[in-house]
Amino acid sequence: MKKNLRPKESLRLGTRTSLLALRQANWVKSRVEELCPEVGVALVPLKTAGDKIKVPLFSLGGKGLFVKEIQDALRRKEIDLAVHSAKDLPAVIPEDLALIAFPEREDPRDVLISQKGGSWAEIPPGGKVGTSSLRRQAQLLSLRPDLEIVPLRGNLDTRLKKLLSLNLEAIIVAAAGLRRMGWEERVSAYLEPEIMLPAIGQGILAVEARSNDLWINRLVSPLNHPPTQLSFLTERAFLQGLGGGCQVPIAGLARLNSGVLQLAGLVATVDGKKVVRGEKKGAADQGPEMGRQLADELLAKGAKKILNEVYTQE
Repeated sequence: MKKNLRPKESLRLGTRTSLLALRQANWVKSRVEELCPEVGVALVPLKTAGDKIKVPLFSLGGKGLFVKEIQDALRRKEIDLAVHSAKDLPAVIPEDLALIAFPEREDPRDVLISQKGGSWAEIPPGGKVGTSSLRRQAQLLSLRPDLEIVPLRGNLDTRLKKLLSLNLEAIIVAAAGLRRMGWEERVSAYLEPEIMLPAIGQGILAVEARSNDLWINRLVSPLNHPPTQLSFLTERAFLQGLGGGCQVPIAGLARLNSGVLQLAGLVATVDGKKVVRGEKKGAADQGPEMGRQLADELLAKGAKKILNEVYTQE
């Protein structure tokens, strides 16, 4: 029998410790146990650097701060698989690890939660809006340069509490987290992609395991949703083509409709005064190539200058 093909009686699933991360991990746990009832799954909560740091993540590079400790635990064989929010994944995955499943994507949009309800257009002039996302900040300021952006770190439940404790007019968060927690009633308005293009991979979960653990790879593979995987790989190729990270407002969303893949992308300055947008359509099998092509087009349209200005200031 080949190595790593022997079924195990229990699996250890690594996850962050936030309420949302635990909810997501429990969902994966339930699906795995449905696929293989004789195998139990135990959650292993792990603190990551991103959970401990209180300053804005973009000031530290951002990407990977929520996953490195979990990946390290996988490589040390302290856990057998892990679940991540795909938008937190770094550009490069270690060669001995693999992303083995992408369950069907949750709503990728951002939402506005305000004290008085209403849309972004109804926030009073000079109103304070909470977000630590440069992507959200740039797009909101491009629409409403009169607004004041207030840094907003913390898990989803913490950010919801800060709406009142910091006396903010509104906060912007991802719809996916609210829906997974069952807190949709808090939404004042959904921000359509034409208004607020989401982060790369927003609303997508990624299940990760060791590359050579063939039994686990085979067990978890039915959780994969090919259209979601395609969207992730397309958006990721776009991001990699730009060579960007959390220090720059970058957004992208790929959607498959009736066999046609649509990709929208954006690069902006933090103050929202310069926004470079683009779109591409093509066949599903062209996804990653479309991502790279759109990145090249945006770089030629002005994104390269924005990126250079950011990185020369570091």
